[in-house]
Amino acid sequence: MNEPKTCEKSAAITEDQVIKYLQQQPDFFVQQPNLLAELRLPHDSGGAISLVERQVAILRERNMDMRHRLSKLLDNARDNDRLFDKTKRLVLALLESSSLNDAINSLFYSFNNDFQIHYTTLILFTDSKDLKADKARLETIEEAREHIGNVIRNSKPICGPADAGMAQYLFPDHSEHVGSMALAPLVYGTTFGVLAIGNRDPHYYRSSMGTLFLSYIGEVLNRTLPKYLRD
Repeated sequence: MNEPKTCEKSAAITEDQVIKYLQQQPDFFVQQPNLLAELRLPHDSGGAISLVERQVAILRERNMDMRHRLSKLLDNARDNDRLFDKTKRLVLALLESSSLNDAINSLFYSFNNDFQIHYTTLILFTDSKDLKADKARLETIEEAREHIGNVIRNSKPICGPADAGMAQYLFPDHSEHVGSMALAPLVYGTTFGVLAIGNRDPHYYRSSMGTLFLSYIGEVLNRTLPKYLRD
């Protein structure tokens, strides 16, 4: 006795069925204009390509290019939205801080977890022996000038490939792994510190790269940390 056969998949739609359907639906392509952009409708002009066909091909290429551009714009918009949300959380956390350690912990938590920055260093310049800051380095500005004097004098953020001497000073435990870095002097009347971030990729922080984000965070720190340093 023969075994029962399993149900076979439906047969593929034939050309005749497509033709019959389109004959019954003469306005099909009117209702589906996007489908026309995907169709190829060669003109019968012998071995040459007709002008109409060439124009359609150009329009199709432009359509694909515009789609790619739109997709890239949407991706950039989503990235900017995520960056805005992370930055907003950090700024609010800094504003809500009630102590120097609270503010510094908020900064490091955000950089490590939200922004996933490889290496972060915060140096505060002070001569006080009583100031305590768990995750920040406390040094005199005279000592800092020996290593990053140009940064302190210019008071402007910089970024680019890691300089060996500067990396050793800023990231002593990871200097051999730092490929590129970005620095933002902290200034409130006078320079009171520096915020430095590093990445393993030597091309991540390029000299031509904008420093808008680091400048913005630096400006927020300029307005939140000095009150704790005075106390």
